[in-house]
Amino acid sequence: MAVAAPPPEPDFLSLMRDVRPLKPDGRVQHPLPRPRPRPLHHAAHHIHHPGENEHGLFAQMLGWFEPAHIDIEHRSPGMPAHTLKKLKAGHWPVCAELDLHGLDRFEAHEQLALFLHRSRHQGQCVRIIHGKGLSSRGEPVLPKMVRSWLTHHPEVLAFCETRTQHGGSGAVLALLKRPG
Repeated sequence: MAVAAPPPEPDFLSLMRDVRPLKPDGRVQHPLPRPRPRPLHHAAHHIHHPGENEHGLFAQMLGWFEPAHIDIEHRSPGMPAHTLKKLKAGHWPVCAELDLHGLDRFEAHEQLALFLHRSRHQGQCVRIIHGKGLSSRGEPVLPKMVRSWLTHHPEVLAFCETRTQHGGSGAVLALLKRPG
């Protein structure tokens, strides 16, 4: 039994050929009222930059995607396996350090993004101290979030936990792409 093909759809112009514009009726169109502005959250270390509306939206969504576990180490696809060994062994000198203690996840994300952007031009290896979350109320958030952000950041090639004397599980070394 053969199935008949559906009839061809008519094009837009043939559908609209009988449409005529409405005659003016004399009504006045009033502009819609503008929404009331919401106050911005101002903290001592809040950085104001273009795209503040997008930042606020992103900050609201950021907490929705909290990872379930903590990655001890990570390397981007295509990176050789020995990259992590070299990173752990201190092959690249640490060119910059960021301490995120006391920040919430939104402040930490903003500071980390800015730090990674600025650090790319100083060297390839950075240390990020997020703490172990021992003073957190409830489950620690920053260790998981920082490592998740690093995993997905386009400039991060690899990361691993630091040695015990440099923070152990409370900090990571991250290897960044070379500038240019």
